[in-house]
Amino acid sequence: MTTTAASASHHLSPAFPGRAPWGTAGKLRAWQQGAMEKYLQEQPRDFLAVATPGAGKTTFALTLASWLLHHHVVQQVTVVAPTEHLKKQWAEAAARIGIKLDPEYSAGPLGKDYHGVAITYAGVGVRPMLHRNRVEQRKTLVILDEIHHAGDSKSWGEACLEAFEPATRRLALTGTPFRSDTNPIPFVAYEEGDDGIRRSAADYTYGYGSALRDNVVRPVIFLSYSGNMRWRTKAGDEVEARLGEPMTKDAVSQAWRTALDPRGEWMPSVLRAADQRLTEVRKSVPDAGALVIATDQDSARAYAKLIREITGDKPTVVLSDDTGASKRIDDFSGGDDRWMVAVRMVSEGVDVPRLAVGVYATTISTPLFFAQAVGRFVRSRRRGETASVFLPTIPNLLEFANEMERERDHVLDKPKKDGEEDPYADSEKEMDEANREQDEDTGEDMLPFEALESDAVFDRVTYNGADFGMQAHPGSEEEQDYLGIPGLLEPDQVELLLQKRQARQIAHSRKKPDSEADLLELPAERRPVVSHKEMMELRRQLNNMVGAYVHQSGKPHGVIHTELRRVCGGPPAAEATPGQLRQRIAKVQEWATRMR
Repeated sequence: MTTTAASASHHLSPAFPGRAPWGTAGKLRAWQQGAMEKYLQEQPRDFLAVATPGAGKTTFALTLASWLLHHHVVQQVTVVAPTEHLKKQWAEAAARIGIKLDPEYSAGPLGKDYHGVAITYAGVGVRPMLHRNRVEQRKTLVILDEIHHAGDSKSWGEACLEAFEPATRRLALTGTPFRSDTNPIPFVAYEEGDDGIRRSAADYTYGYGSALRDNVVRPVIFLSYSGNMRWRTKAGDEVEARLGEPMTKDAVSQAWRTALDPRGEWMPSVLRAADQRLTEVRKSVPDAGALVIATDQDSARAYAKLIREITGDKPTVVLSDDTGASKRIDDFSGGDDRWMVAVRMVSEGVDVPRLAVGVYATTISTPLFFAQAVGRFVRSRRRGETASVFLPTIPNLLEFANEMERERDHVLDKPKKDGEEDPYADSEKEMDEANREQDEDTGEDMLPFEALESDAVFDRVTYNGADFGMQAHPGSEEEQDYLGIPGLLEPDQVELLLQKRQARQIAHSRKKPDSEADLLELPAERRPVVSHKEMMELRRQLNNMVGAYVHQSGKPHGVIHTELRRVCGGPPAAEATPGQLRQRIAKVQEWATRMR
């Protein structure tokens, strides 16, 4: 430990940090120590620390704040957090080491007992000059928690720039992949790569992979569920599809929403499975809790009702980011109740370390939100704890699950596409907009469709970038095998156990008579996956074949497509599966051959 770093921790409370890993109470974790040493060596005005959720960003930031105050580099601290709940959480954490932050500050002079304030990005957006004046009057350290929120809107970014441009020191923190848009984030440095694209440059990075190797976070097991979905479109067409089959974005979106509809069978089946998993985990982690992350308030209430019917216990329900919601989260965190249902606000920064089982019941499909959501379950309290997250079999989500260890930067410039123009680009863009609107709305049904029915099928387990398991009915021996994995395991033990379970499942399946083999019983790793690019190619091929047949037959495109649907069955080409597209291609070829 360097002299300066030793000084940084010397005057802290012996109980700080409160969540150090086993055997290191009162000490900084290795990454926190490394980040401190780098900062103290360079003494920069701006410093960006990227550390995976659960790694201890708050501890690092407050240790640094304590050192800067102690050495009179700064005279006060301003913490900017995304939510009301988080600013109070920051104030409580700071108070434990003797830094008093006012989380209720709104205007005027600060009480003499306080070392600074804790505010939200929205608060800065409303009164940037108030905070600029405070920063100009005294040397200030500004801690920008989850800094990507400063890019949520142009006005927030501009307000942060205006308010904190004069600050003596600025510490930016984030625990998740940066934004997927190209809004520049204030006080973040961007460096141009060899490809001409500018990406954010972190001063210190501590990713999930490193944290897992250091036993700072839990290993995460993702259990995904497929199933048949049926819904009615605005045009009155009934569409049926299986989760996990390649399909267009709009079909994926509507199948996904059908699965999450509480009136179907998919959600009750998955909640029952998650509750069984929680029971298994609680055998070795008695206070383990579970969380459903819902899209909107109506869904959250409906899921809470389902959980009560399944378990007999009333879950904690958190519907909005208000004082009552904060207290409910705190009460749940300090208790031993089994279930909590929340709308988004628990997806980022909120600290409930006993959460060990999660159900991802929202249609938000950005890597940023996914990482934030999974981050609620990875905080490690003792060695061997595992986290289990239940997902629908949606390609994006499985990709995110497989890339847990990937470190991402914020890309400021989008690469230009080479080659021919994409005929589906406009529709894809429109779908992106629809998804964005749907994600941002919490009450109104943005996609005009009616969910008709759904069922659930256990699909696979994803762990450490690999897939395990074969499809199985809910309640079957095969599913129970995976739900019954012990709650305390080392990361390498998890993988070994999953390999054994899959081998046992395959051996058991081979003994079944053909009449009982009613599911796609291929191991997850051998299942065919058709990429989005391959889907585009199939649609192009069909359109080209239809175009050629137009010249041959003299019939319009629309008439031919309608005839293909009548003969081959299935939805319009935009929603058709790979098999349906290939069938139509073969049929057009057959027609064209006959006319020669």
